[in-house]
Amino acid sequence: MASILSIASSGLQAAESRLQSSAHNIANLQTEGFHRQELRQQALAGGSGVETTIGRAPEAGPALEADVVDQLAAKNAFLANLAVFRTGDRVLGTLLDSEA
Repeated sequence: MASILSIASSGLQAAESRLQSSAHNIANLQTEGFHRQELRQQALAGGSGVETTIGRAPEAGPALEADVVDQLAAKNAFLANLAVFRTGDRVLGTLLDSEA
């Protein structure tokens, strides 16, 4: 079974990818013929985290609303995974302290 810290780390990396992709899309709103980046996430086997891939949207054009929602989702995912990481770190520290 994967460690909770590696799973949370995977979630942090996925949130970072989502934020970078949406920022890239917003930065290119005015670029003619621009195809937005689309992020896909998939759970890894055995519950060991998440995998992200970035592809191109099939049609050119902006979707500012979707990109803003992606940024908010990335922020919330980042905060949630950070809380898991901090909690796991505290629990591990408590376990190590109790063995001494």
